[in-house]
Amino acid sequence: MATQTRIRLSERPLDVVLRPLSEAEASYRSTVLAPGFVAEPGLDLRYLGGRLLPQLTFTLVYLGQWDPRERTKLDAALAAAMVDKDLNNVLAQYFPGQRLSATFAGSEVHGGPTPARVYRDTVESLVGALGVQGVACLLLPRGAVLVDGTTKDSDVPDSRHGLGGYHGSVNGVYYVVAVYSEGGNGIVAFDESWKNVCATLYHELQETRTDPDVEDAIRAGSTPAGEHLLGWYSPRGGEIGDIPLAVAHDPLEVLREVPLANGSGSVPIQLMWSNAVGGPEGPISRPHPQK
Repeated sequence: MATQTRIRLSERPLDVVLRPLSEAEASYRSTVLAPGFVAEPGLDLRYLGGRLLPQLTFTLVYLGQWDPRERTKLDAALAAAMVDKDLNNVLAQYFPGQRLSATFAGSEVHGGPTPARVYRDTVESLVGALGVQGVACLLLPRGAVLVDGTTKDSDVPDSRHGLGGYHGSVNGVYYVVAVYSEGGNGIVAFDESWKNVCATLYHELQETRTDPDVEDAIRAGSTPAGEHLLGWYSPRGGEIGDIPLAVAHDPLEVLREVPLANGSGSVPIQLMWSNAVGGPEGPISRPHPQK
């Protein structure tokens, strides 16, 4: 187990994925980190004593109407990315002496009507009723707008202004929610929308691994108890997936398709922050396997 470190956070903990330089990002951050991938160890993650999830199980829950071909591609790509040896090598530094695993428990479809605007309290109400295995990953259908706030809130960030998704917990159940990113909704980086969703889910699942109780920390506020609920967190940059987006000139610099270590193809993911190199790290220099 990593050594517990006490720090003072300059901003509230974040559990969302945000498009750089968007209105949504500005609403969360008091400052925007300087772009560029030079080594910046001052942004490194620190372990604050909270829970970690080295053994992760997750289920994909498709809400509303989805193209079956997109579901099949997304299921396969995310499951492969989460167990990829090279990608998990980046994560391993945050779990010294522990075995990492990620079990895809399958996917299911809830094809009923989905609200045009989906709020956090709506998400958490649904998560509590699902009863799926492990982390419940909710995937919004095309056109639905994701909001990081309750139905009682006003002027809160949404996916029409840069929000891509978030992770949290309710009554001991961990969840991830991702918007169907296309056009002006969510974070668009790839040529097919299912790839955008895959990258968002990858971001949020890796943050669930390294900082699962961030929502409890947010609820606790700026107290010592709240701080110690955090796992791996950067006081200047946020969670493991937040910092690469914050230092990028453009999302395409960290949202990319990377080759799988087993040579079976490539997957759309987001590069994660690595303390080992002081910046985003991933298998981006290795050529694609020869056919």
